[in-house]
Amino acid sequence: MPLCAALSIQQIYEENRETLQLGWFAGFPGGERLISGDAVSAADQVGHLNLIHPNRIQVFGNQEVEYYRRLPETSRTSQIEELVAGNPPAIILAQGLTTPPGLLAICDEKNIPLFSTPLPAAQVIDFLRVYLSKKLAQQTTMHGVFMDVLGVGVLITGESGLGKSELGLELISRSHGLVADDVVEFSRIAPNVIEGRCPSLLQNLLEVRGLGLLDIKTIFGETAVRRKMRLNLIVHLIRRSTLEENYERLPLDAQFEEVLGLSIRKVVIPVAAGRNIAVLLEAAVRNTILQLRGIDTLKLFIDRQRKAVNGEPI
Repeated sequence: MPLCAALSIQQIYEENRETLQLGWFAGFPGGERLISGDAVSAADQVGHLNLIHPNRIQVFGNQEVEYYRRLPETSRTSQIEELVAGNPPAIILAQGLTTPPGLLAICDEKNIPLFSTPLPAAQVIDFLRVYLSKKLAQQTTMHGVFMDVLGVGVLITGESGLGKSELGLELISRSHGLVADDVVEFSRIAPNVIEGRCPSLLQNLLEVRGLGLLDIKTIFGETAVRRKMRLNLIVHLIRRSTLEENYERLPLDAQFEEVLGLSIRKVVIPVAAGRNIAVLLEAAVRNTILQLRGIDTLKLFIDRQRKAVNGEPI
């Protein structure tokens, strides 16, 4: 099942304290406040104070502080009340600015963490958006072998005993790259991008029946492994009997499998004695590349067949 990550303000502070040179001055009990990955993007989690968005980390820059100081006392109070009503997980004073009057007290009263940093507001916002996009990405784990084949991220799936790892080893020997074996961690890092990585425990390792665990990086060199890849294609291995019972020999429509809410292209390859699955997989990848470029061989064939039936020149 996909996981929707959540971060506490305390965790954000601890992980970025040195990089952003953060100081924590008020609202200490608010460290338990959570930011979840339910938002569409990290841009929905942090922003300037020029427009108050509910549930967003608010950043005071020089322009915001100057604007606040020019306001009459009644307007300042109204501005602070509006800010607090928006329930910000935290407030950050950038550029080493002095805390505006009344803000420190209200943060302590409402348990809103108040941070300060000498860095410019724009730099803080850009950094936190990248940080949150990685931390709050939707995540899931899948079983299979994840490979870089011709620059395409390919997840090899199928029943146990069909030779997924052996296929991965053959692909590595054909100069393709291993991302992960057995368990693959996928994250949706952008609206149309799913990225796959290997758990740190299994980094660079491939388990092959009869040989045990192989350290691919040590055996084949650094070029044989990849740290991460975008998921573009799922290749599902099945037994020939399963293919005859459940799949069309020549499907008219492309097959897809949903991963983290995105439809990923899928190819089903039957496994049988004497079939060179590595060559078939490479051909499937090359065909996928053509399809991504708008070239559909099956549709071209159907059009050619239609012209032949109608007596039109092919």
